[in-house]
Amino acid sequence: MNWETFLAPYSQVVDELKVKLKGIRGQYENSSMHSPIEFVTGRVKPIKSILAKARNRNIAYYALEEQLQDIAGLRVMCPFVDDIYTVVGLLRQREDFNIIEEKDYITKNKESGYRSYHVIIEYPVETIKGVKHLLAEIQIRTLAMNFWATNEHSLNYKYSGQIPEEIQTRLKKAAEAAFLLDEEMSKIRNEIQEAQAVFRNKNDSETTDKP
Repeated sequence: MNWETFLAPYSQVVDELKVKLKGIRGQYENSSMHSPIEFVTGRVKPIKSILAKARNRNIAYYALEEQLQDIAGLRVMCPFVDDIYTVVGLLRQREDFNIIEEKDYITKNKESGYRSYHVIIEYPVETIKGVKHLLAEIQIRTLAMNFWATNEHSLNYKYSGQIPEEIQTRLKKAAEAAFLLDEEMSKIRNEIQEAQAVFRNKNDSETTDKP
């Protein structure tokens, strides 16, 4: 398989979706409204990871496009838990891709403690050979959820998916602590947003006053 040719359209998918999702944030900011999106990242799954996942799931090379949902992956970070569902609602309204599946690991987190909201989409990407409809995964989570998930991923890599029981227990406790942090921050959401608005207005005023 020519991996460069195979992955090129996925890189295009990631680049285009990043622009569109960042555009949502920009629209909120231009309207002086609270943005449910803090920032957006994206990546194409490394070849080594694609091969490992294909082996684990017995997926043939010719079926990768149809059966691997996360070769193209986006992450949307949100300030508050409620913002996650706002972003999901915005994605449902879009007409430039189709939602294939939704996985709510926030209402019902994984046994490990993992929390996030996954949206699997089918995205039409223009190529020189015509339109290709590729699967992509958008993960939507808070900064606290992302901090936990990033560290859990590193530990899984270190222990080849067999994290020692003691560390698993600590990870679960950390996941609960992260979720409690999100809940507490949500309770003072209005105060936080008012403070941010004051800070923005002050900066805008200072910028305008400069010669």
